[in-house]
Amino acid sequence: MSTHDSFDGDDHDRQNRQGESANTPAMQSLVSFLEHEAQPMIVLDPDYNIIAANVAYKRQFGVADQPLLGRKCYRVSHHYDMPCDQAGEHCPMKRALEMRGPDRVLHIHHTPRGPEHVDVELRPIFDSRREVVAYVERLTTVRSVTASPNAEGLVGRSEAFNQSLHALQRVAPSMLPVLLLGESGTGKELFARALHDAGERARGPFVVVDCSGLTETLFESELFGYEKGAFTGALARKPGLVETAKGGTLFLDEMGDIPLAMQVKLLRLIESGTFRRVGSVETQRADFRLVAATHKPLQEMVAAGAFRQDLYYRISAFPIHLPALRERVDDIPLLTESFLLRHGGVGNPGAHAPISIHPAAMHLLQRHDWPGNIRELRNVLERARLFADDGEIRIEHLPAGLGVRQVSSSAGTGTATLSRLTDEQLIAQASKSAGTRRELALQLGMSERTLYRRLKALGLS
Repeated sequence: MSTHDSFDGDDHDRQNRQGESANTPAMQSLVSFLEHEAQPMIVLDPDYNIIAANVAYKRQFGVADQPLLGRKCYRVSHHYDMPCDQAGEHCPMKRALEMRGPDRVLHIHHTPRGPEHVDVELRPIFDSRREVVAYVERLTTVRSVTASPNAEGLVGRSEAFNQSLHALQRVAPSMLPVLLLGESGTGKELFARALHDAGERARGPFVVVDCSGLTETLFESELFGYEKGAFTGALARKPGLVETAKGGTLFLDEMGDIPLAMQVKLLRLIESGTFRRVGSVETQRADFRLVAATHKPLQEMVAAGAFRQDLYYRISAFPIHLPALRERVDDIPLLTESFLLRHGGVGNPGAHAPISIHPAAMHLLQRHDWPGNIRELRNVLERARLFADDGEIRIEHLPAGLGVRQVSSSAGTGTATLSRLTDEQLIAQASKSAGTRRELALQLGMSERTLYRRLKALGLS
């Protein structure tokens, strides 16, 4: 493998120093070392050019007949015509240069398999004058989620979704208790399973405890199990869910519904790592990763005395906010197609052909506020497909009460849906804006990345 000097810019002295540094024995040794790394890795110069790529990177991200060396990393990974930070993304190279140290970010990369979530870790390489001469980038594909329509699992690619996923990737290798926060219907169980799959206990069991509606007595017997004869009807010993989760993950869903009297026993379990079956005096050793979830305001419940403060601090070591569907409008087409894949066509005995959705119906879905979040979207689509006799969901198949969330438009075009302005409205807004693209994105209520893509499609980038 050889390095290539393909720097851009006007500072020829800097270019020459960087080019010389890239071909030093030390740099050649680094490139040789990275060649044998199992993870995909590339070396970049300070002007975003790929100057080396190991075999693992070429195998996973390379495209036949398309050279990598000498190309801009943002063109290869994102198909952008400018660096990520100028397109509304977090650029790890810019951040690493500012920090003079490593940076890590979750990006969506274009790959031979389509768009994929990739965890990117970038480290600067310094010369003897402490000047950055190159960067080493390590890439890890996130397997527990997909950025393309998929018939199962966690799906998404919006900025709000990716922030939650990035937090999940950070905490997954540890044993810290995780608390998933968000409105009902935001997919907490799917996130919990993705967290389990991304951790070191992925081969162990993933055990779900639905805490809502459980009485105090039932909660204790379900969680800890019971001995034969512990109560009427206990005809044999039964292991509890804590015991079942040995070596894996215990997911306590709707944590805010746990009876106050049982919270002290749960706290003892978490603090001591031990428990006793109902009707037993023998202490058992627990072995699980704890993930909890709730849509209730636990901090307010603590203040009101409805939830133990000490338990709250135990379970909330690493809180992750899951965005409501209205916060990830860009994901609605992706989620819709994924749900239709699950319920139409192959694998669904009741379907005779794949189900599609008319653009006007999709536009209406993106205008709805979705108070029930992803669960509500799924229910709406399941109902609509029953009326789609010709295989296409149209507006008349959607509920008549499907709401519209609107914001006032200063472009003189009446009202426009948040993040779903027409091209004409967007052009009018952009032509009147005297601020930066980031300021315009905030004004329009969309992410800077979404704004960049739409402006680029209109030839206004």
